[in-house]
Amino acid sequence: MNLNEIARIIEGVLFVAGEGVEIDEFKSRFDMNDREFNKCLDILKQKYNEESGINIIQYKNKVQLCSNPAVVENISEILNPIRERSLTKAALETVAIIAYKQPITRLEIENVRGVNCDYAIQLLQSNNLIEVVGRKDTVGKPVLFGTTENFLKRFELESIEALPNYNELLDRIRVIHSDGESLYREFKIPDEENQSETKPEQPSENE
Repeated sequence: MNLNEIARIIEGVLFVAGEGVEIDEFKSRFDMNDREFNKCLDILKQKYNEESGINIIQYKNKVQLCSNPAVVENISEILNPIRERSLTKAALETVAIIAYKQPITRLEIENVRGVNCDYAIQLLQSNNLIEVVGRKDTVGKPVLFGTTENFLKRFELESIEALPNYNELLDRIRVIHSDGESLYREFKIPDEENQSETKPEQPSENE
C-alpha cells in the first residue's frame, strides 16, 4: 500500500472519528515511521489548504479535521437555523437510541438515525442527559455514550433496567416543544435479546 492510499484511509478515519485521533494509532496500524506519516499528512494538508473549507490540525500527538476558521461565521449563519428546526426531533431520537443501545458510539447512533447527530449529542450532554462512559476498542477509539443519573430522574426511572417499552419512552421524552410540529417521528431501533417490545416501523419519508 503506497502513501497516497494510506493518506486516503487516514482521511476517512478522521472524518468518521470527528475528533482528534492519536498519531501513534496510524503509525502502528500501517507500520510507519515518523517520516512516512508526515508525508501522508503533507498529502492531506495540500488537499485541505487555506482555500478549503476544511483544515487538518495537529495537537498533543493527535491529528484532526476541523472547519476553516475563515468560514466559521458563515457556517454558523447557515447551520444554526437548520439545527433549531430539527432540534426537537434529533434530540428525542438520539436519547432514545442511547438509552436502549448504550454504550454506543456517535457513528453507531448515526447508523440508526441515518443523519448526523453532533448537535443533538451536544445538546443532550449540555443538559446532563448523556455522558461519555468510555472508548470503543477500535481504530480511532471513538467515545462511547450512555445515559446519566439525571436521565433517570428526568424520566422517573429507578434504573436503566426499568426502561419502559419504546413508545412509552418516547412519550416521556417530550423535553422540547415546537410550534405546531410533531415532536418526534417513529423510527426503528434494532432488536436485541432483552427487548421483547414491538418497535415501530422505519418511516419511508426522509428527514
